[in-house]
Amino acid sequence: MATRRQPVETKRRTPRQTRSAETVASIVEAAAQILEKGGLAAFTTNAVAERAGVSIGTLYQYFADKNALVMALAREEMEAALGEVARALQGEVDPSVEGRIRAMVRVIVHAFRGRQRARKAVIQAILSQDGGISLMAPVAAFIARAGETVGRGPNSLLGPLTREQVFVVSRSLMGVVRAAVLEEQPFLASRGFEDEIVRMIVAYLGAVSAAAGRKP
Repeated sequence: MATRRQPVETKRRTPRQTRSAETVASIVEAAAQILEKGGLAAFTTNAVAERAGVSIGTLYQYFADKNALVMALAREEMEAALGEVARALQGEVDPSVEGRIRAMVRVIVHAFRGRQRARKAVIQAILSQDGGISLMAPVAAFIARAGETVGRGPNSLLGPLTREQVFVVSRSLMGVVRAAVLEEQPFLASRGFEDEIVRMIVAYLGAVSAAAGRKP
């Protein structure tokens, strides 16, 4: 009597051990280096595996395809940036509203550790996949949380923002920076560009505070 074969279930490995985590980190870093050097045109899983010093089979143990690699790189850089933004909003250097906004803007503008070509490639890839929703969602969620926690006390920054206000702030900030990255504007990292973004956000939050009867 023939026996029925059980379906084989395949699962993508997760980096639970230190060695696995180091392998994943080296693959993601290699992806960033490939994108920075050659953009999306040079970005293949074979190129990434070779740069990371691993076999293509090892890469596929952790990443289904190059899109998964792009998303992993985007998540890593976004988490790092939002961690820095959280510290900036605490106002340790400059507790004023403008000082904390400027610190936040500076972090966002200089995300990806200055790798602007890699950043552009990641944005292009994500825009083609989901229109940029996966980039905006964590930023909007972060701003919403900041409005609840940082917006208290004598140095309140955001107040509690409504859903509509969170949308406007997050899209205004990220949209302007994203456009500058995609257009490869030479002023991206300049103080003048930073000043204009800060001016925009301070003015908007001031108007929100005034409309709500709060001191901006």
